[in-house]
Amino acid sequence: MDKIIIHGGKRLEGDVRISGAKNAALPVITSSLLTDGWNTFHNVPDLADVRTIKRLLTGFGVKVEGGKTLRINAGEITSCEAPYDLVRTMRASILVLGSLVARMGRARVSLPGGCAIGARPVNLHLKALQAMGAEIDLKDGYVEARASRLKGATICFDISTVTGTENIMMAASLAEGATVLENAAREPEVVNLADVLKGMGAKISGAGTDVIKIEGVETLRPVEADIIPDRIEAGTYMIAAGLTGGDVNILGCRPDHLDAVTTKLKETGMKITPIDGGLRVVGNRSITSVDVKTLPYPGFPTDLQAQIMALMSMGGRSSIIKETVFENRFMHVNELIRMGADITVDGNSAIVRGVSTLRGAPVMATDLRASASLILAGLVAEGTTEISRVYHMDRGYEHIEEKFSFLGADIGRIKG
Repeated sequence: MDKIIIHGGKRLEGDVRISGAKNAALPVITSSLLTDGWNTFHNVPDLADVRTIKRLLTGFGVKVEGGKTLRINAGEITSCEAPYDLVRTMRASILVLGSLVARMGRARVSLPGGCAIGARPVNLHLKALQAMGAEIDLKDGYVEARASRLKGATICFDISTVTGTENIMMAASLAEGATVLENAAREPEVVNLADVLKGMGAKISGAGTDVIKIEGVETLRPVEADIIPDRIEAGTYMIAAGLTGGDVNILGCRPDHLDAVTTKLKETGMKITPIDGGLRVVGNRSITSVDVKTLPYPGFPTDLQAQIMALMSMGGRSSIIKETVFENRFMHVNELIRMGADITVDGNSAIVRGVSTLRGAPVMATDLRASASLILAGLVAEGTTEISRVYHMDRGYEHIEEKFSFLGADIGRIKG
């Protein structure tokens, strides 16, 4: 099993280019199931989750070619089953459910796995598909769905769900009649998917707001489209620059997707200014502690909660980090404590008391974003940090140790 080794204390300087967003690439790739012909997607990141979704589509009989520029042809779908061996590693696999039912009239999808950061139940997806006329059965760990043709419906999500919004938006694109999604997710990744679907001929309005309307059409056509840059990766490198007192140009990002992050990081003392093609982030060795509350977009993202906790571990006073999106997303706390952080968890809040020094230690990544927080802590820790179970990190960060090395970090991977 691979490990990441970091010798801390290096100031980060230089340019880092942000990759395509994992959370945009997965639904966009899945949308190819709705069309007959070659779709072309650009800026696709090289990630474990992307490789998983490609294998999943190949198992359906779909033709998949390329890497950063990906070509997909779902003209002949020979299977509608998403097996446990693939789905167990990635919750986003549930996204194939709506597309398969809409296009093929049936799907059999294993209940998904992925990071253990909360229940993230698929019941919202299933309830919405049932409202659209699908017959749903849960049997032997699989969701079985059938519908001769889905019918438009008004669906109000109990909670804002990104994959739920994406799944039903894809399904509704080929449904009969109009579908209205209320309390829809507003994330940029949802907007990216909506733009791709509209390029295919779907009739969608309201993406980026909490009410999305979809008028179903008979067929969709192939499209050529771009994956948006990864705002979570960008935020991770922004925090790394601040934590190390560095000077880093975040290239290829979308500053308009990072407003909440930029506002909060400026409060910590960082200087963040627009530059041609991105943002310049200059850290301050004296980190001001700030309170953070995670919220659905456009609020501060839950996917950066672990990373900003690493930053606050070196803050000048105490801060409170409140997690409102997932109920089990503080598993990185014990690992940061092993490195000398002073953190106490109280329900869905973490009280972080800034310390003057973190110390390198053997630590274990518990999920995707926790792995990033441990790398950030290792960058400023005294001595050597050894991070195991980094396969979590490979699901969502493209060539992370190489990018940090280019910025001056003493970081490497040991193959296991």
